[in-house]
Amino acid sequence: MAGGEVQLVDLVKRFGEFTAVAGINLEMPPGEFFSLLGPSGCGKTTTLRMIAGFERPTEGQILLDEVDMAQTPPHKRNVNTVFQNYALFPHLTVEENVAFGLKYQKATKEESAKRVGDALELVQMSQFAKRRPNQLSGGQQQRVALARALILNPKVLLLDEPLGALDAKLRKRLQLELKALQEEVGITFIYVTHDQEEALTMSDRIAVMSQGRVEQVGPPKEIYEAPSTAYVADFLGVSNLMDAKAGGVTVGGCRVSIGDFTLVAGQGDADTAGDAKVTIRPERVVIEEQGATGQNRLPAMVERTIYVGSTLQVILHLATGQTIQAWVPNTGSDERYHSGDAVTVEFPSDSLRVLPEGGTAVLEEAELDVATDASLSRRRVVNALTRWAAPSSQKPVEGLSQHPAQRVHTRQHVAAVVPSTS
Repeated sequence: MAGGEVQLVDLVKRFGEFTAVAGINLEMPPGEFFSLLGPSGCGKTTTLRMIAGFERPTEGQILLDEVDMAQTPPHKRNVNTVFQNYALFPHLTVEENVAFGLKYQKATKEESAKRVGDALELVQMSQFAKRRPNQLSGGQQQRVALARALILNPKVLLLDEPLGALDAKLRKRLQLELKALQEEVGITFIYVTHDQEEALTMSDRIAVMSQGRVEQVGPPKEIYEAPSTAYVADFLGVSNLMDAKAGGVTVGGCRVSIGDFTLVAGQGDADTAGDAKVTIRPERVVIEEQGATGQNRLPAMVERTIYVGSTLQVILHLATGQTIQAWVPNTGSDERYHSGDAVTVEFPSDSLRVLPEGGTAVLEEAELDVATDASLSRRRVVNALTRWAAPSSQKPVEGLSQHPAQRVHTRQHVAAVVPSTS
């Protein structure tokens, strides 16, 4: 199954005076698992809806295999969407839900039966073909929604936080299954999430977004290990982000001062000078006995130790007045660190990164947009397909106006199951 190349060129979306997406540029090669990651209000879902055709961009282009689809209605785009609530028809069986879109491709009964069987086998749901959605678990419903989307052979599959309603253990298992499925079918997946672990686990590349802009794009390891801004470091995973003064190049990296202590940051731009941030991941912090000497060491006091199973989270108050945390592997021995213990903390230079000033403020401002974006989201869903109204001569989708439960999600159902007519 061939994948589709997606390019977003200077893409802008405004709602009145509010700019939800502010001129982003992204390229997603065929067959890539690409995630849009960010907090509520960052513009990731709006971007996905524009790719799907549920929102018209204010400016810019949406290229699918080099053809601009920005003004093309959703049913004429060779993309399909899996929603967070799955939008399954409650009165249809699993196999009827999966087969629904095939009637608009004029497939024969034999062909439909084979394709439904193949799709259900792909998501390991063949034994549940005769059940209805209310007889399935959340994870099983998600698989049905995936099968229904994939049976239409889209070039691009859009996923709007489809694991968000599942419990933590099931979510972790389905993350691995979803990535394996994407590799098997070989089409482009564009995945929206605010969950950093989901993005790191499944993605080939991640775009971290803030206030409608892309902060950084890259493979998961690069985004985690080498954040380009303080915002990315602070948002993705847990990071010890500290104010510092950068003094430019020195042996081994950039000379930085935290309070009265001078350290060497071996990661980041060594030429950085003036106000800056330094960051180090908790798993890279080394706790030593009080009085240990050497480069990049600071006195500290243990505030408390938190047991989280596989690791111990040690909260430390530095002599500089800043509070950080260190993650220590759980070896099964008695607790090594107690509240009030005096220790020395080492920040290995190859794990300490210097970043330009300003990222934390960006993160704080981004959170202010949550309420504004949330107030828009309900209206966006209600109006999603209304603006793409079909010509008056086109007949309504058979059956959608009859069943009360079905009418509730009509627009999402149409978007999910009616194939492209282009």
